[in-house]
Order: sequence, then structure tokens, then C-alpha cells
Amino acid sequence: MKGLVIKNTGSWYTVLTDDGPTVDCKIKGNFRIKGIRSTNPVAVGDRVTVGDGNWITAIEDRRNYIIRKSINLSKQSHILAANVDQALLIVTVSKPETSTTFIDRFLASAEAYRVPVVLVFNKTDLLTDDERHYQQMMLKLYETIGYQCMAVSAETGDGIDLLRPLLDGKVTLLSGNSGVGKSTLINRLVPGANLRTAAISDAHNTGQHTTTFSEMIPVHSVVNGSAVDTVNGSAGAVVNGSAVAPPSWLIDTPGIKGFGTFDMEREELTSYFREIFEFSQQCRFSNCTHTHEPGCAVLKAVEDHYIAQSRYQSYLSMLDDKDENKYREAY
Repeated sequence: MKGLVIKNTGSWYTVLTDDGPTVDCKIKGNFRIKGIRSTNPVAVGDRVTVGDGNWITAIEDRRNYIIRKSINLSKQSHILAANVDQALLIVTVSKPETSTTFIDRFLASAEAYRVPVVLVFNKTDLLTDDERHYQQMMLKLYETIGYQCMAVSAETGDGIDLLRPLLDGKVTLLSGNSGVGKSTLINRLVPGANLRTAAISDAHNTGQHTTTFSEMIPVHSVVNGSAVDTVNGSAGAVVNGSAVAPPSWLIDTPGIKGFGTFDMEREELTSYFREIFEFSQQCRFSNCTHTHEPGCAVLKAVEDHYIAQSRYQSYLSMLDDKDENKYREAY
């Protein structure tokens, strides 16, 4: 039978079968040697075949995925989720502060695998005047590049109604550092999800992990004022004379600290930074690395402030990712 992987605990997988029920499955050890260089060869969002004994025997081709370098095994990858329509990267300018390097690394990886990203700035209710000004600067920076940005407060609900329409009929990955409020946001978006939340550590201003595994959470459609579970429905279904949207899912993932990039060639990296790629077309040399070459339009754009210094520094840090010890922090 075939189905969709909706939960991955690391030791077993929950599969929503096409016939309706869910089954808990495992994979055999030799599954890992079939050319899949990953710590988790089966990921949430995968379409799989389940055989006798509830063993996963095959994975259907993925249309995309979000991937990062494994923390403990630097030569392997860790797939956050597969077959996603978009990603919401939850960031905060305070309590804790999300670095621009982390944001840019995530955006570049998403560009590489053609996953649209919306930046969601959370915890607006906690900002001081200076922090609010800094957030506005960040919003302007990324909107100028071409990324959709939203400012919300999962705690108070401010801005959440503007976020809901983005989820309709889509599989949406939520990611971000620990403590940015992913679980609180999901509890706002999906009443009844009841995900556990935790306070920020006062000592280090960092988040505590409340999500320990990846899971797909169904988002309900509303028909005639009532919530309708569309998980087992199909696109174009009709309830009480009204069309029901295709199933919508939120993928909750554990908070991550570093975001080491994986399988990115140096010569490809330019194309994953939208504004750097645009200026690179004017460089004197076609193989310009934008680090030292004469006639480099990117360096000139950085000097003239058409490219943000923070973005350029993120680009340089990713050029250095051939160093296997880089970004191997613990979760």
C-alpha cells in the first residue's frame, strides 16, 4: 500500500495510507545504502510504499526538499521535509535574536531546491522601540530582495489572520531557531493542536526545545462557518454545496541552531543569492567568485550599498563551507 509520511521520530515513521488509516512503520538497515546520503533517508512529506510487516520498501521521487548538513556526520545530510509547497521561516529580532547568517543560509538552500520562503517575524509584542526599528530595517532589506515578509505576534494573535490565507491547499514547512515561537504559532493557526511550549532561557536568551521530531499537522478548511477535515478529502471535493480546498498541512520541525549547507558547489552559490546573481551578470569574468577579481560588479554593488553587507558576508561564509568543521554546533 502507498501513503504519506506524516511523522518521523527517528526510530519509526507514521504513514497516512491512501485508504485512510495510519500505520507505524520502520525501515530496514540496508535501506540506507541505496544512494541516499542522509541521516534520515525517509523524511516527513515523502510518498512511500509500505510492504508486509509495515516495512517501508520504496520512496517515490521527490519534487523538492529542504536539506541541511547533518550536525554529527558532516559528510551526510539531514532532510527537514520533502515535497513542500512553501516554507515559513520564523525569525525573531529578540528573545532570541535570529542572525542574518542563519536567515541567508536557509534562503539560499530553499532557492537551490526551488522552495518559496515567507519570512515571518514573530514576537512583535515584545519589541522595544530600537528593536522595532531594527525589525523594520530587516523587513525592508528582504522585501527589497524579493521575499515576502510578515510581522506577527503568535502570543497575542496580531497579524495571524493575514497569515492564514497563505496556507490554503498547501504543504507548508515551519522552521527556525529554538525559541522563536513555532509551537505557539501552530497553536494559533490550528486550534486543538495543543503543542507544548517553553519559556526562553533568561541566562542565555536562547530557546528550549519543545519539538523533538518532525510532524505534519493538518490544517482545517472552513465551509459554511464550520471546520472541515480535508486530510482524507481530495481537491475539488464538495461539502454542503461548497467546494473544499485541497488538504493543507503544516510541518513542524525541531528548532535548529546552525544551518550548514550541503552539496552546493562554489560556482553555483551566486545564483542562490538573488541580488548577487543580478549584479554578477555585469562582472568582467564569467567565473568571477566576487571576492577579489578586477571588474567585479558585485564588489562594486556592495561598496555602493546596493547589496547589503550582511548578505555579502553570508555569501562569503557559505563559500567557506568546504571546511568540514564549520557549523557543526549541537542542536
